[in-house]
Amino acid sequence: MIGSHKLNARKRGGFTFLEIMFVVVIIGILLAIVGPKLAGKSEKARVTATKAQMQAIGTAIKSFEVDNGSYPKELSDLLESDDDNKEAYLDGKALPKDAWDKEFNYKAPGDHNKKSYDIWSNGPDKEEGTEDDITNWAVAPK
Repeated sequence: MIGSHKLNARKRGGFTFLEIMFVVVIIGILLAIVGPKLAGKSEKARVTATKAQMQAIGTAIKSFEVDNGSYPKELSDLLESDDDNKEAYLDGKALPKDAWDKEFNYKAPGDHNKKSYDIWSNGPDKEEGTEDDITNWAVAPK
């Protein structure tokens, strides 16, 4: 009877190495399936946030143009207030940055929007002129 009791206690004591490895393999498979999908959503969210930030800056640029008759020479002009406009066009002491913590590029008049301005982010790869750039102009398909 004593031997039987030890056997039952041993069976209930914990997981075997094989059971633990089985669970680890299942978790690995789930991460392999779900992981890339979650990573893609994260990057997509950054692109969406950058586009929203560009729209907010665009609104400030257009307000500046209405008040002053021309587009700002630099984005930093949107942070300054003048006698006619008591408030700055953008809140804060620094210009907003894109989702990769880089400053937006700006040019007025623009090379692409010749009658207004160009604003763009270098995107995830942080390099200008690549396919992942986020711009306020339509990029011609290749």
